[in-house]
Amino acid sequence: MTNLSIVTLKKPVLILFWIATLCLLDLAVKYLVVNHLMDPPRVIPITAFFNLTLAYNPGVSFSLFSDAMASAPRLFALLQGGLVLGLVVWAWKAKYALESLAITTIAGGASGNVVDRLLNLSVTDYLDFHLYGWSWPTFNLADIMIVCGALFMIAVSFRQTGNNQSTAT
Repeated sequence: MTNLSIVTLKKPVLILFWIATLCLLDLAVKYLVVNHLMDPPRVIPITAFFNLTLAYNPGVSFSLFSDAMASAPRLFALLQGGLVLGLVVWAWKAKYALESLAITTIAGGASGNVVDRLLNLSVTDYLDFHLYGWSWPTFNLADIMIVCGALFMIAVSFRQTGNNQSTAT
């Protein structure tokens, strides 16, 4: 077996391992929050601008489409799962390792929310930032993974664009 074949076989395994690791980390934190930190309080003040606040989101980001999603949460979770599978294929076909890592990080966070929605019919949120009467919608670790993966993807794309321009001239 050539080195190229070994790398080709390792990439999908590494992608799936990273997604599973991030998914399990997210689900473990959600479990701890729900079963150990939030019994009985629903709001735990941490700082003047941050609380742990248990919330369940039946919709998408910022509770958008909550009413529509509440009627068929498992169907919505399956649609989200399809998007995660699309991300897995994209990560597998990615030309650059950093691009694959960024996409896989997004997929890992998204898969945590998909599993949570399948099990609980909503997504468990608990991070609540607020300041001077302004409050950001409550979110979770999976959301952080998705945002960080997206920001990393943007950074990687700038790096790749810079490399392409320098070699093209």
